[in-house]
Amino acid sequence: MVIFKPHKHIDHIGALLDKSYVSYVPMWLMHSIFLICLTGHAQSPVTSKLQLTENAPVDLLASRAIVLHDHIFKQSELQEIQKAFQQIGIDAVAYFEKDIVMAGKDVTKAFAEYFASRQVKYLILLEKSESRFQFIAIPFNQKQSLFDVATPAWSVQNERLKDLLVIVFQDSWRSQKKQNFLINEFPETDIKVDPIKGNRQEFYAIDLKVDNLAVPKFGNEVMDKELEQLFQASYPLKYKITEVGVDEQELRRQGFNYVMCFVHTRGKAAKEILGYDVSRPETAYASITFPSGQLQLKTIPEETEVYKFYFRHIDNENVFLGTKWDADIQWQDALKNHIMGFKAEAKIN
Repeated sequence: MVIFKPHKHIDHIGALLDKSYVSYVPMWLMHSIFLICLTGHAQSPVTSKLQLTENAPVDLLASRAIVLHDHIFKQSELQEIQKAFQQIGIDAVAYFEKDIVMAGKDVTKAFAEYFASRQVKYLILLEKSESRFQFIAIPFNQKQSLFDVATPAWSVQNERLKDLLVIVFQDSWRSQKKQNFLINEFPETDIKVDPIKGNRQEFYAIDLKVDNLAVPKFGNEVMDKELEQLFQASYPLKYKITEVGVDEQELRRQGFNYVMCFVHTRGKAAKEILGYDVSRPETAYASITFPSGQLQLKTIPEETEVYKFYFRHIDNENVFLGTKWDADIQWQDALKNHIMGFKAEAKIN
C-alpha cells in the first residue's frame, strides 16, 4: 500500500519491514477495504461485543503487551508477527493460545495475575479464519475479566497477514513514535501459568460428604435452570446454587467449604491446563461416562472442545479432579460424569 508518506516515520518503511510486506494500493482504498472486511466477517465470541476503532492506542509503542492468539496459527506465522512487532515497536513479551487463557474462571484469574506481574498494559488478540486475519489491541484492565468491552479496541483486518502487519505499522507510526527498542526477536510461547495454587489431587473431595458445596450460576437463564435441575436430581449432599460473581471469601463466610469449577476448551488444552500428562502422542482421549447410570468409556478427539468439572477447596485452594478423566462435549454430560464418578467412588446412592 503506498504510501504517500503521510508521516515522516514511514519514509523508510522499506528499511524497517521486508519489501514483501508492501503492496501498492492507495491509502484511501486500503481503509475502504478494511471497512468492508470489518462488516463482512462475523466476530468470534470473545471479540463480538468490543467497541472497535481504527485508531491506534497512543502509547502502544511505549508499553508492554501480551498476545492472545487462535491456536491454529502456525509457528512460522507467529515468528513473522513477532519480527514485524520488533520492527514496529510493539513489545509483545509473551504469546498464549487464547482459548487456554479464557478456559475458565480459575485459569483466567491466574493469567491475569501473571500479566499484572509483567507490567502489561495492552492485550493483542490475534484471530485467524479461512478468509482473513484480525489484529485487536485493547488495554488490559488489571482484572480477571482481562478487558472492558466498553473500552475502544483498535482493530485491523486483512486477507493477508503481511498486509495486515503493514497496516499496523503505518497506523501506529502515524500517531506516535517508537519507544520500545529491546524487543524479543522470537515469540516467547513456552511460558507455563499454573491455575492450581493448592495441591492437585487426582481423586474426589470425600469431605463433601459433610462439607457444603457452592455451585455458581452460569449467568444464563436457561443454563442456570438446567444446572439447578441437574443438582436436584443427582447430587444428594449439601450444596447451594449461588449467584454469579460472588466473592469466594463471602462464600466462605456463608459456610461453604468447596466451590464447583470447570474448564471449557479443546481436550488437549484442558488436560494441559489441569496438569495431566500430554507428552504422549494421542489423537483422542477416553472419558468415563454414565449413560443409564452404568460406567462406559467415550472417545473424544483431542481438538474437540470439552467441559471438565472439578471441585476446589476455598481455603487451601486444593483442586480435586477425580480418579478418571471425565470430560465431555456438553456441559450437562461432563457435570453428570463428575458427580456420578464421585458418588461411585464414595459409595453414595
